[in-house]
Amino acid sequence: MVPATAAQAVPLVEVQVKGDLNAQAAPAVNRLLEQALALRPQQIVVDLADCDTIDAAGILLLMDAHRRAVRDGGTVALRSPSEQARRALRLAKVDRIMQLLPYANVSLTPAGPVGR
Repeated sequence: MVPATAAQAVPLVEVQVKGDLNAQAAPAVNRLLEQALALRPQQIVVDLADCDTIDAAGILLLMDAHRRAVRDGGTVALRSPSEQARRALRLAKVDRIMQLLPYANVSLTPAGPVGR
């Protein structure tokens, strides 16, 4: 694999999560996020429409992906989380750092500065 340069950066990469995002699923999802981050996209959208629940391991994984994306000039947004997943994300204050997109057809915009 050839490392991406700024000129090779893609505008958007989507990653779809199916099933629970927990400690058991985290390694597989991490591999997908690693591949997405290697492309140095402007934005990664993690589609959670088919993800029922997220535990602490899943939240940490998403936060780490966001931190790494921001370091490279990008962002991570979370699309269509279930009510249970949305509740876990809000309790962990993820919604203050990453944009939560309610629908698949919502236009993508940066979440804003970290630490508001």
